[in-house]
Amino acid sequence: MGPGRKGAAALVAVVVMVLSTGVAFVAGDLGRSASTAPACSPGTAVTTDDGPVCGVANGEVKSWQGIRYAAPPVGELRWEPPRRPAPWTEPFAATTKGAACPQPAGIGPGSVDEDCLNLNVRVPVNAGPGPFPVMLQIHGGGFLLLEPNDASRLVTGGHVISVEVNYRLGIFGFLAHEAFGAHAGDYGLQDQQAALRWVQRNIARFGGDPRNVTIYGASAGGSSVCAHTVSPASAGLFKRGIAQSGEYNSLLGVDTSWQAQDCKAELPTEEEAQQAGARFATALGCGTGDAGACLRRLPVQALLDKAGNGMAPDSGTIAPIVNGTTLPASPGEAFATGQVNNVALMHGVDRDETQLASASTPADYDRLVAQQYKHHAPAVRETYPLNRFPTPAAFLAYRTIVADSNSVCPALLNDERLARHIPVYAYQFDDTDAPPAFFLDATKPNGAYHIAESTLLFPGNAKLTPNQQALSDQLVAQWTGFARTGNPTVDGTPRWDRYTRDNPVVMSLNAAGDSQLTTEISRQHNCEKLWNRLTPFTGRR
Repeated sequence: MGPGRKGAAALVAVVVMVLSTGVAFVAGDLGRSASTAPACSPGTAVTTDDGPVCGVANGEVKSWQGIRYAAPPVGELRWEPPRRPAPWTEPFAATTKGAACPQPAGIGPGSVDEDCLNLNVRVPVNAGPGPFPVMLQIHGGGFLLLEPNDASRLVTGGHVISVEVNYRLGIFGFLAHEAFGAHAGDYGLQDQQAALRWVQRNIARFGGDPRNVTIYGASAGGSSVCAHTVSPASAGLFKRGIAQSGEYNSLLGVDTSWQAQDCKAELPTEEEAQQAGARFATALGCGTGDAGACLRRLPVQALLDKAGNGMAPDSGTIAPIVNGTTLPASPGEAFATGQVNNVALMHGVDRDETQLASASTPADYDRLVAQQYKHHAPAVRETYPLNRFPTPAAFLAYRTIVADSNSVCPALLNDERLARHIPVYAYQFDDTDAPPAFFLDATKPNGAYHIAESTLLFPGNAKLTPNQQALSDQLVAQWTGFARTGNPTVDGTPRWDRYTRDNPVVMSLNAAGDSQLTTEISRQHNCEKLWNRLTPFTGRR
């Protein structure tokens, strides 16, 4: 997750500008207000296979924002796979970001603009000859919220090209219904694949290497990396992936935050998703007649309001499903059976991450443990007794339980499963002093919280302490080094060995140069003792 900003207005405009050639031309806006689109910089004209674009250059980065990579999914194209955009001949001024995809207002930017299938490209200036490695960012937000981060820090620090993608979210990205035909749903993942195909066709024109593409993302972005690792339609579109905090759903399915969606979860089947879609349609008055046409006529806000956070029985599906084509199986199941694409992965979570409500009192602790772990609750309480934790004991004990069960141990199990088939570099983020994220309760000891490393990869204007700056520089070097060579051991970083059956090492990422390889995480977090046998696709729950 990460803080979002308002998407650009969806207006049609015409902008007259002059390129470095001195030739005046008319720039078709493709859905952007002229008042929000700064003039293009000289020397930024690029002709994509859909049409010409121009961007903005500063001292270190050239950027092109809001480039359309697929046709607007509106009208009859709502809940259809992405299609190529209509070509354009007049240069598009890609000088301000495109619209975020429809989502509720609040945590994210809020949007009702379906014309949102756009991406940004950022290229290093004066970094020497290319072609440059390409890092395609898939943003998090539970497949329901937010928009990409500006990855200029990776571009300037690691000499890579950044591509940042908006994709359909929530009910628009993942609703399945029999009216949409077989294998419906997963349109958001298909959008991400369309963006990857755009990269294959076009990134060389920006100086990038289409044969060296790394996808990465945190939270739902990490879950997306897992999905593309197993999706047949993603084979050949990327070479490497970095899955950050992609394990976060409740271990036993009693989730109070997100629909099942993460790297370990048992995703809804196509049949289950279509049944959920039928309930959603009925709740909106589209239960009879041509349900597909009825749903496509409804206003964006009405659909967002009814879907809500996806936790009601008639919310429909707002996250990935096993639709039989995009995803022939849940990622965790495919990991266990070896049905994965030929890619290399960096894969990890944060030590203390949780996406569930916290406990404030001993009564909360008992109630929440019983809710989440049912008949396993006595074993959980015995393994994590309150008297072994300092004040606030209830908060810390339950935080530790949730992190171990939902994230740390399932991530290690996925490392083990994946490493049988592809190269895996495993990590755990252990720094408890990363800059605080907007979604935290600052009065609580949050520890190494969910996606904490993102605040160091994308610090924005935050003033980092010397300890934090050292880790931020290290992470940028490791992430971009892996994108460049497939190995995160680069100058300025500690040695990082592959995770293998004979050498199951995990990089403990910590501040001030204190990162180190370890094999102790499983024992420290009670994985073998308790949690591994409860993880999906073990058959021992």
